[in-house]
Amino acid sequence: MINAKDLWKKRLGSHYKELNRYLRLMFNDHFSIALFFFLAGLSYVYQQWLQDLPDGFPTAVVLAVLFGLLLTYSPIRTMLKEPDLVFLLPAEFQLSPFFRNGLIYSYIMQMFPFLFVFVAAGPLYFTSFEERSISQYIVIGAVIVVLKAWNVLAHWWELNSRDGVSGWIDAGVRFLLNGLTIYFVVIGEAWLYAAITTVLLFGMMMYDYSLAKKRRGVAWDLLIVKEQARMQAFYRVANLFTDVPHLKQSIKKRHWLVRLLKQPVPFQQDKTFDYLYRITFIRSSDYLGLYLRLLVIAFALIYFLPNLWMQLGFSFLFLYMSGFQMVTIWHHHRQLDWLELYPVPFTYRKQALLKWLFQLMLCKTFVLGIAFLISGNFIGLALVWLGGGLFSYWMVYSYFVKRMTV
Repeated sequence: MINAKDLWKKRLGSHYKELNRYLRLMFNDHFSIALFFFLAGLSYVYQQWLQDLPDGFPTAVVLAVLFGLLLTYSPIRTMLKEPDLVFLLPAEFQLSPFFRNGLIYSYIMQMFPFLFVFVAAGPLYFTSFEERSISQYIVIGAVIVVLKAWNVLAHWWELNSRDGVSGWIDAGVRFLLNGLTIYFVVIGEAWLYAAITTVLLFGMMMYDYSLAKKRRGVAWDLLIVKEQARMQAFYRVANLFTDVPHLKQSIKKRHWLVRLLKQPVPFQQDKTFDYLYRITFIRSSDYLGLYLRLLVIAFALIYFLPNLWMQLGFSFLFLYMSGFQMVTIWHHHRQLDWLELYPVPFTYRKQALLKWLFQLMLCKTFVLGIAFLISGNFIGLALVWLGGGLFSYWMVYSYFVKRMTV
């Protein structure tokens, strides 16, 4: 006889232990300071933007899209593992409390991002609707709380229906109905339409329930795949800060980018690792995306911030963050023994990565300088190009070189 509640407590405790193991390393002093300055800068930009908010700004549409996406995305955490297909599947009829706790946990955890976005969207709401009271905004929050519960249940039943074709359709229809409901509630003059879309959303949830009932049982294999995918996503983020042995690397071909970056590398023995680290940066699912995201965020902050010193501060902050994340390429191939069989001295390997990191940071420095150029700030352009070049050289050949150990 399996005690489903005790099983859930053990799985949840193990899950928290695994998360804390990496979160302590991720939120170290350097990253915490960088995150603090990033949020402070973002808050400043947001405040300045609200002061110049146009009269006809579509606040209701923005909130509808934002909350609609957050409502529709309702992943279910079950804490299931691959061996459960063998050991727990026969006892499925005893595990109703286990899955019920998974739904409750998923709902509660997904309310934290909503709380953050809800509070952050408050200034935008009250700037656009100055005559509104706090109680009216709280009504929107109450509607979101109810709709989120419906979306979690609808997604759970849709998963267990095993109807793969309707998955995207189900999400698309729910997003449309969620967004329209929030839109009608925000404008405050279309309660009849809000009621209609709410009833339609409830009907969508009941339709998913009917499909799940016809299928009967829990989609164990699908739930396990989803659970593994979410943990792998967390491991990929954690791997940017520390070594994660559980990470399963995914590779993307990106032929044209690989051809573009490998062409300058001559076909010589001492350039072996120059070639390897370039294609690792391009084809891995981690590095290129993170590099580009940080570049876009830094470019936007520099362009919109009005203060030169804040612009320069964020320029160097994002240069540091980018280089700090990219240096983990050094350990990317740590499990490949054949790398040690290359007839290439170890110093070539280290020099190749240091050179590539320096080039990446110089490239980012150049692009950030373009943001100053577009805004007409030539002093900032000169300072970021000169200071960024010197900072990049110091980071790579003085700071990063100490972190590159076998």
